[in-house]
Amino acid sequence: MSVADDLDPIRDQLIGLGRAHTPADVALAMKSAGEVVTDESLLETLEALRRESVGAGRLEPLLRAEGVTDVLVNGPHRVYVDRGHGLELTDVRFRDEAELRRLAQRLAASVGRRLDEAAPFVDARLGDGTRVHAVLATLAAPGTCLSLRVPARRTFSLRDCVSAGSLSHGAAQLLGQIVESRLAFLVSGGTGSGKTTLLAALLSLVPPAERMVIVEDSRELAPDHPHVIRLECRPPNAERAGAVTLTDLVRQSLRMRPDRLVVGEVRGAEICDLLTAMNTGHEGGCGTVHANSATDVPARLEALAALGRLRRDALHAQLAAALDVVIHLRRDPTGQRRVAEIHVLVRDPRTGLVATRMALSFGSDGTVQRGPGSRRMEALVGR
Repeated sequence: MSVADDLDPIRDQLIGLGRAHTPADVALAMKSAGEVVTDESLLETLEALRRESVGAGRLEPLLRAEGVTDVLVNGPHRVYVDRGHGLELTDVRFRDEAELRRLAQRLAASVGRRLDEAAPFVDARLGDGTRVHAVLATLAAPGTCLSLRVPARRTFSLRDCVSAGSLSHGAAQLLGQIVESRLAFLVSGGTGSGKTTLLAALLSLVPPAERMVIVEDSRELAPDHPHVIRLECRPPNAERAGAVTLTDLVRQSLRMRPDRLVVGEVRGAEICDLLTAMNTGHEGGCGTVHANSATDVPARLEALAALGRLRRDALHAQLAAALDVVIHLRRDPTGQRRVAEIHVLVRDPRTGLVATRMALSFGSDGTVQRGPGSRRMEALVGR
């Protein structure tokens, strides 16, 4: 067994120093633990100690690997990555549950959050933008679970999305017209379908003279634009006080003279304030929302609006006046993310309820199908 496989005796002695350890300290600790000290074993132990004290430890190479968007840890012995083609099991392993738990607690502590028996889960953003969610083994099986979302290393343009096969040239042109026409839109789709990537690409098309205020639960959007204000929520402290919610930030953003108000992900009562803003002269507002299909978006917004105590009829009245387009993304079984449909919103004159109507559908083979909402779409973009 390698020296680095059992660091506990060495770590205990180094902690007792009360200061930062040196290579000489590590060598002495290794001798006290009955280990044979060679240049190779000392370097191996130093690297293992460094890995446990900075960054994401054993996960660091995975987070830095090209194309990785997510790293998922299911207990100490199963670590997966997503490179855009579905989850892949890696050969990375933790020695035991204790090592994995220490890593999770250190990541939480690095951003001022606690992770222990009293607070057994945490959701936070690291200094480099990596989103980390952790649940301790007291609640999760087969052990402590870590979910890390890697921030995009660059902002994709619509041209990049076309090159990647996420949308056709015709779809890109239409999306550009939606932004240019200052239409209010939502990008919908499931987890990992590329909603944030597409929204950032669309926001990069906003004229540089316009002021953009982006409100997010955790900072992810980084559009290529010269005038962007980014507001981020704040979780409660250890005393469960001091939280700043999306609803709080949406309300504050309205006092910041935004030309475009963006909510990174609509997930709660803030939908009420966002729709109110869109109905009071703030054109071109947009955001993302989790939904299985574009037709499910009104029902999804109903559920979110109920959290803000907005009645169903009031929600649909706001929707009819505020929202123009839903852009739905889908992730194929192969892992390919693409724009699947573009819908317009139509209000039933008898019931007053809003439904989406498909304007265009894009097949994985490049085919385009026009739907019953295509004429309304053309009227909205002025074609």
